[in-house]
Amino acid sequence: MPSTASPSQDTPTDFSALLRAASHDEHSEVRTSSFMSELLGGRLGVGAWTRYTEQLWFLYAALEEPARTLAEDPVAGPFVRGELLRLPALERDLTHLHGGSDRWRRETAPLPATAAYAARVTEVARTWPAGYVAHHYTRYLGDLSGGQIVRDTAEKTWGFARKGDGVRFYVFDAIGNPAAFKREYRALLDALPCDDAEKHRVVDECRHAYALNAAVFEELGERFPNAA
Repeated sequence: MPSTASPSQDTPTDFSALLRAASHDEHSEVRTSSFMSELLGGRLGVGAWTRYTEQLWFLYAALEEPARTLAEDPVAGPFVRGELLRLPALERDLTHLHGGSDRWRRETAPLPATAAYAARVTEVARTWPAGYVAHHYTRYLGDLSGGQIVRDTAEKTWGFARKGDGVRFYVFDAIGNPAAFKREYRALLDALPCDDAEKHRVVDECRHAYALNAAVFEELGERFPNAA
């Protein structure tokens, strides 16, 4: 039986709300992945946390290395914010997790799923600024939100210092008010200078980003069988 509800009751009017609603199922699937459930449930060792952090480094390198070029772009440029950059914190975390050595730079390689994810980010950063925004959104707003729960759990599980080495990736010292920052970010999404057809493509790319992320978790779960 067709719904009698009006469009205003069923359909978000702001693009940020539409983006969130349209990718809700994919987001939930990633959030409840077996690997992350096992990892944050304390059933995997710090080695799994280290391997996960290594994969993040490859993903954020793909996101942040094009930032200087995209800073002047009318679509992606407003989202390039220095206070969001995560690579320096990730590098400090990885050095700590590898016993104070930077050998991880020579020895660490991305998992195939991570390489595919990073390649897609690199591609859209080069060819499609609005697609880059989709990946930027799925990563950074997640870091500012659910990432804080991940940090707190990791600190308790493996004894990392609060907001210290090992979990600095999740610490946004340059953002004094995360809630206000997220409101500003969503306002930028609402003002995205794209027509409706392009916004639908961004929604699809956002869903694709979550699928790529889920593939990384699936592969990590295969490498750490307790997460299967």
